[in-house]
Amino acid sequence: MIIWLASYPKSGNTFLRSLLTSYLLTEDGKFDEKKLKEINQFPNLSLFKNIGIDTSDDLEIVKNYIKAQEKINSLDGNKIRFVKTHSSLNDINGYKFTDLKNTLGVIYVVRDPRSVVRSYANHNQLSLKDATERLLEFGATIGGIKGSDFGSNQIVTHMGSWSSNYNTWKEFKKINSYLLVKYEDLVIDTKNTFLQVLNFIYKLGNSKLEINNSKLKNTIETTTFESMQKLEKQKGFTESVIDDNGKNIKFFKYGYKKNEKNILPQELQRKIETELKVEMNELGYL
Repeated sequence: MIIWLASYPKSGNTFLRSLLTSYLLTEDGKFDEKKLKEINQFPNLSLFKNIGIDTSDDLEIVKNYIKAQEKINSLDGNKIRFVKTHSSLNDINGYKFTDLKNTLGVIYVVRDPRSVVRSYANHNQLSLKDATERLLEFGATIGGIKGSDFGSNQIVTHMGSWSSNYNTWKEFKKINSYLLVKYEDLVIDTKNTFLQVLNFIYKLGNSKLEINNSKLKNTIETTTFESMQKLEKQKGFTESVIDDNGKNIKFFKYGYKKNEKNILPQELQRKIETELKVEMNELGYL
């Protein structure tokens, strides 16, 4: 069964996956970049091709979301599978993104949208103004057919706006299968926030959590922003993208700093705070 690691882009999904793969998929808890590949993104080009879907047709992809998830779940029986997505939970042309036969729960990572804008602009080489417009665009997509953002996936992801992405995944609250993780908490209080994540996962799997403190210590120490930034500088990073000049765009560039609320031009900051007032108040960002 799938546990979704869902988020709007540039909200801390990579940090969460780094923690999970380090702690759950290594012997010593130390970060191993190769392990990140064991958590696939959805929708994923190769997965849909493997089940015979015409990946040049976005509607055919959407129609077969559930079929593709059934394929994922068939590979491991009842084993929990973590799957990353930047998709909202909105229906597309009447087709659902997922269902309870394939989904065990969701861990939703959220980040202050003012910080998201800056990171999104850097990652996609956009102006802050254009990144802000994208953040607020209800029908926004990323991927190969309708845009070049995060283009290595080469398949359309219907991410929606920041607010629709955040709000739609709350649906899983109704069945107590939803955990909200604020990126800022994950950075400031990594140990306790990550323990909440692990407890949630083990509860969904009806298993008892027994913490290996040595592994946990190694996991936290090797996945700090500074550690990941150093690793990228030395070896590069698989999730970074290439700009129009063929150069890698730095993935770990900004990270988290206190009092980030004034990082944008005032006009854009006011626009975001006005449009997203309800959600930002709810999350304590205002």
